[in-house]
Amino acid sequence: MSRRPTPVLLATALLSVGLAGCSAAPAPTARPAAPPEPPKATTPAPRVPAGTAPGKTFAVGVRQVKLNRDGDRPLPVTLWYPARGATGGGPERGADVADGRFPVVMFSHGLNGRPDDYAELLTRWAAAGFVVAAPTFPHTSRGADGNVLDVLNQPADVSYALDKVLALDAKAGDPLRGRLATDRVAAAGHSAGGVTTIGLFTAGRDERLDAGVVFAGTALGVGTAFAGAAAPQLFVHGEADEVVDYAAGKAVYDAVPWPKAMLSLPKGDHGRALLSDGAALRVVSDTTSEFLRWTLYGDAAARTRLPTDAARGNLATLDDHL
Repeated sequence: MSRRPTPVLLATALLSVGLAGCSAAPAPTARPAAPPEPPKATTPAPRVPAGTAPGKTFAVGVRQVKLNRDGDRPLPVTLWYPARGATGGGPERGADVADGRFPVVMFSHGLNGRPDDYAELLTRWAAAGFVVAAPTFPHTSRGADGNVLDVLNQPADVSYALDKVLALDAKAGDPLRGRLATDRVAAAGHSAGGVTTIGLFTAGRDERLDAGVVFAGTALGVGTAFAGAAAPQLFVHGEADEVVDYAAGKAVYDAVPWPKAMLSLPKGDHGRALLSDGAALRVVSDTTSEFLRWTLYGDAAARTRLPTDAARGNLATLDDHL
């Protein structure tokens, strides 16, 4: 979403996408036919072995990788990553990558948005020890043609971008060579990007994903089923959301069959807490960072800190089934 979301536009967009998801006819630009029936969800313990997340805060570097899926879907990907150097400044373009192997978080922007809109949050994740990869989608980003039904294609875009990002770990001469924990991956997204993220755990299940974070998102159509191996989910939603109704997000959260939690902001709107600094962003960034430390580093201590981070300042409540 842009910094000033248009509620009627996005509400109409999500309704249109939902109707498209329920219709027998494919969306105008949808990839062919209905996907195969996804495997049923399983509920064993999360797959990441026990470990410890970095105890330091990293400087942050930023770069862009230009991708194109099938020759007609340009997908420039912005990467925020842990870097060498002093902390405290903003992300540095071309900064050297810090030593270590870092999990990957794929982030999907909202309708009429761009990855940079979320820099305050994504920089904090990178500083905590994650490589964040955020595609700019060809039809739903700011300045694009605004074909909202193209959200149906975005889970496949994210999987394609993930292929290419993980390949950098073995690419000679790339700064990220040998720096990616390629077996520890999460997906996250806001609004239409939250819809995209849910798609990656349902009909478009990408089995490489170990966890998901859904900001102000809901599902496409009716009867969406989570699929595949257990992948803990954290939903974040403002109860005063003027675009995607809180109840719509909560209904999808209730359907998650795996370890899950929902961070609810009683005074939160559709996404201001993600877009600018402030007390609400600190609660959201701290809580989501601890969730990612637990799910991608296997850090049990981070799991125990989640309720405390969520309760800071009495700005949010946490429904915790992790």
